[in-house]
Amino acid sequence: MIIIGYLILAVIVMGFSIQLSNYVDIIDKRTSISGAFIGGVILAAITSLPELFTSISATALLGQPELVIGNILGSDIFNTAVLSSLFLAFPKRFRRARIGASHNLSLVLVAAIYLYLIVVLGLGLEFTIFNVSIHSIVLLAVYLYGVRTMSADDGVSNSDDGASSQLSMKQIIFRFVLCSVGLVAASIALTYATDAIASRYQIGTTLAGALLLGVATSLPELTSSINLAKLGNFNAMTGNILGSNLFNFAILTVADLTYAGGSLYVTTSQTWLLLIFGLASAIFIAMPILYKSKGRRKYPRLRKTIYFIPPALVLASYFAFLALSV
Repeated sequence: MIIIGYLILAVIVMGFSIQLSNYVDIIDKRTSISGAFIGGVILAAITSLPELFTSISATALLGQPELVIGNILGSDIFNTAVLSSLFLAFPKRFRRARIGASHNLSLVLVAAIYLYLIVVLGLGLEFTIFNVSIHSIVLLAVYLYGVRTMSADDGVSNSDDGASSQLSMKQIIFRFVLCSVGLVAASIALTYATDAIASRYQIGTTLAGALLLGVATSLPELTSSINLAKLGNFNAMTGNILGSNLFNFAILTVADLTYAGGSLYVTTSQTWLLLIFGLASAIFIAMPILYKSKGRRKYPRLRKTIYFIPPALVLASYFAFLALSV
């Protein structure tokens, strides 16, 4: 019965997220805001609301920091696997698509965060300022720097304007707020369902966060990215995934502020698997994107392999993580 409830909540989260993505798309068409900012900041933050509120619930209400770490790192590696799958599913559209320059920096920032966490957690380094870990401050600073860069992007767009909505801006904002409230409520309930499943079936808390919460709360990114790929808007799709991954790391700062039981940055065997395979995935997914913007003219012979092998290695990394986690 708990599993059925979990699945129902996951579907509800996805439904609210689809509606929110539609309203953001309308706002995008009616304003002159940068496309990279729309996809990488606004849409990414909206589709990451489940990760935000499930993480707050896990720390403030359940006192489970392992659930937060598993949720965030699991969501990020799943998001990267989704992006790779769409590159492989729509190879011609991806090769023709224009990708904003700000995404290159996002790729570097995500990989740098993984490397930073591996080093500081491996060395056992910890320092707090007013009971907030220095790691949380670093992650928040990196995210804000990424937001600033995406805000200054030139606004590449790959999709047609499409049909305009008949709703007024007031109606859009009102429905946007209602869907946001519904998404928050379903996300909090999803945290309790995950904790109950982990307790009943004796699943490790970090693994439960990575598989159950990580995948379920990534459904918004999955749904919106598939729609954007079908439209051929790989710029917004890439921004959504990379922006969500950056935003997820910033969520650790919020979770740290709401956790009073010690250090949020606890390490388990599952944590190390997520960090190692997450870093590998971040490096692999960067290859085809950076090649499009920087190396296409210098290394034309790589075109036949660069768009296929690295994304396939991302999927291999994700499935290797799953295999080693069982």
